[in-house]
Amino acid sequence: MSAAVPNILTAARLVAVPIVVWLLLADGGADGPMRWWALGLFLAAAATDYLDGYLARRWGVVSSFGKLADPIADKVLILGGLACLVIVDGLPWWPLAVLVVREVGVTLGRLAVAADTVIAASMGGKVKTVLQLLALTLLMWPEGPAWFDTLGWWSLVAAVVVAVVTGIDYGRRIVAAARASRAPAAVTEADADAGS
Repeated sequence: MSAAVPNILTAARLVAVPIVVWLLLADGGADGPMRWWALGLFLAAAATDYLDGYLARRWGVVSSFGKLADPIADKVLILGGLACLVIVDGLPWWPLAVLVVREVGVTLGRLAVAADTVIAASMGGKVKTVLQLLALTLLMWPEGPAWFDTLGWWSLVAAVVVAVVTGIDYGRRIVAAARASRAPAAVTEADADAGS
């Protein structure tokens, strides 16, 4: 049972996303009780990101599913929350657009080589996630002081910069993994041609 707990937490984070989105949209930027519920659920879901990784390492049950699904759950949570803030609070759309392109590109690249190689999260990717969580927490906070919005915005900008830099690095690693997986096949075909 313990082996399944980290993956269950990851799945719970995915389930929380539509609820957070619904609460934010239903609140409509009014900073009412639904906004507080959305913030609380967002923070609880974000906490599972640390907890599932910690438990997986502590119990020695790190899985390929966890390495792939965990970052996807993070992306869906953050992008879903950010999209809602663009809609209900009028937050500029361009950070969301840059992050969506980066996350979709990295995720598709990871899936393309998943059969042969798991591209684990880098330290830069973890820094990006922390910046995004900080930004969304501050920007989502109902009726927070003005400096919450200022710090939240610049944290988001910093997250976008880190996302672009790490996205390039992920792209390089994915291309290298794809080339490495094709190399044995090329050698096998060459051997077959030599023997025929």
